[in-house]
Amino acid sequence: MRATLLTAPVLLTGLVAAPALAGTVTITIPRLSVAEYHRPYVAVWVEPAGGGAARTLAVWYDIKKGGKEPGTKWLSDLRAWWRKGGRSLSLPANGVSGATRAPGQYRLALPADLKPGAYVLHVEAARETGGRELVSVPLTVPRIAGSAAGKSELGAITLSAR
Repeated sequence: MRATLLTAPVLLTGLVAAPALAGTVTITIPRLSVAEYHRPYVAVWVEPAGGGAARTLAVWYDIKKGGKEPGTKWLSDLRAWWRKGGRSLSLPANGVSGATRAPGQYRLALPADLKPGAYVLHVEAARETGGRELVSVPLTVPRIAGSAAGKSELGAITLSAR
């Protein structure tokens, strides 16, 4: 009897601590056959479908570049993100900033505190001596599902419940 009473609060605490909603976005950076390949700068953000404040989830850029040309100098090439709030973000941002990624698939957690409603997830990529691309995926919370695909700089972008 005593063991049951002692373990009950631990179990309840674990249940309360679990997030009410969590989803995942999978981002594919394709392998390109080009003479001079540079890893893309990528920004990922979510905003209300009707417009409003953007919430940056990730910015992948050359965070270690120093000297006269810090890596942040080229972030304005991510034009849509830059206009939507990137220019006012203080970088490096803890939990948001990261290094550029090689071709492959990468997963990001969607914020667990998104209120129910309609949103748009945006993924934008820009590459030196390459192109620029923006892929947008409609997102409805709490039903997290959807996908879209880029044509050049980005591959498949997939939303799923965790």
